[in-house]
Amino acid sequence: MKLSTAAALLALTLAPFTSGQASAENVDRSAGSDFDHTPLTFDQDLAQAVDASSESTIAQASGSSKTSGAAAAEASGPSQEALAKAAQNPIASMISIPIQWNATPNTQWAPNAIDPDADHDKVLNVVNVQPVFPFKLSDDWTVVTRTIVPFLGVPWADPKIGVTEAGDPYLKRWDQEQRVGIGDINPSAFFVPTMEGDFTFGFGPTVGIPVSDGPLGSGKWTAGPAVVGVYTKGPWVVGGLVNNMWSFAGDEDRADVNKMLFQPFINYNLPKGWYFSFSPIITADWENEDNGWTVPVGAGVGRVFKVGKQPINMSLHGYYNVVKPEIGGEELLGDWTIRTQIQFLIPAG
Repeated sequence: MKLSTAAALLALTLAPFTSGQASAENVDRSAGSDFDHTPLTFDQDLAQAVDASSESTIAQASGSSKTSGAAAAEASGPSQEALAKAAQNPIASMISIPIQWNATPNTQWAPNAIDPDADHDKVLNVVNVQPVFPFKLSDDWTVVTRTIVPFLGVPWADPKIGVTEAGDPYLKRWDQEQRVGIGDINPSAFFVPTMEGDFTFGFGPTVGIPVSDGPLGSGKWTAGPAVVGVYTKGPWVVGGLVNNMWSFAGDEDRADVNKMLFQPFINYNLPKGWYFSFSPIITADWENEDNGWTVPVGAGVGRVFKVGKQPINMSLHGYYNVVKPEIGGEELLGDWTIRTQIQFLIPAG
C-alpha cells in the first residue's frame, strides 16, 4: 500500500476527529465526511442523558412552599420510602451528586472496510460525574444547574506503517487500544416554575464544551433547548426529557453536530426504599446519512438507603440496543449497555 493510499485511509478514519493534520491535508476532505465515529463515542449523548432517579430531581427542584417543605421534611427523615421518593420526586429540593457508569461490551472500534481485523471484542465505557444544584430565584421560580463531566474509555487504534523494499511506506496493521480521557463537558440550566398539583416541568439551555481532541470529543461548541416534564402520583414518578443540540463554533475540519435525545422514565417505588425503573436513552444523529438512531429497550432496579446519615441512591439497569447507529454501513456498537449509578443525596435541611 503506497503512502498516498495509506494517508487516504488514515484520513478517512480520523477526519471527524483531527484538525487538519499534515497526513489529512493532501486527501479529499469529502471522503472523511462519510466516516464518523461519533455514534460510537456516545460522549455527548450520554452526557446529556441522566438516570430517571436523577432526572426527576432536575425536572423541578421546588414546588409551592407548602409542598416543598413537606418534600424536604420527607427527604431528611429516616424513612427509606420517603428518601426514594425524594430522589425521584421533582418537587424535592436537594443537591445531588450522581456518578453513572455506562458499559457497552462487544463493541467494534471501526468498520471492517477500514480494519479487516476489527471485531466486536472491545468495551465502550462512559462514566458521568454530574452534580446537580438548585437555586431559588424567587417564590415563583427555581433554576437547577447540572454540569456533566464524562470520563470516556473509547475503543481506538493507531496505524503502524511499514516500508517496502523499494522504500514505499504502507499500512501494516492497526494496533487496537483503549483511548481514555474526558469528553465534551455539558452544563445545563433548567428554569422551573412553582406549581401546584402532580405535574411539573422545566426548560432551559444545554451546552456542549469541547475539551478533548480525537475520538473523545466532538471538537465543536454545541447548544440547544431542553424540556422535561414529570408527573408524580402515589408510588409513580413518570416523565420524559427531550433536547436537541447543534454545533455553532469550533474546529472547522470536524463534522457538524445535530443530535436529538429523548429519555422517557418511569419509576415505581416499593417498600424499604426499593424501586423499579425504566429509563432508556433514545438518540438520533441527524448528520448520519446511514442510520443515526439508537433505541434501547430494558429496565432496572434501585434502592435508596443510608450510610450513617448520608442518603445514597444506587441502581442497576440493563438495556438491549434494538436499533444501533451505523458507521461506514456497519453496526459497531455492542448489543447491550449496562448502566450502574451511585447518587449522593443532600436534602434541604
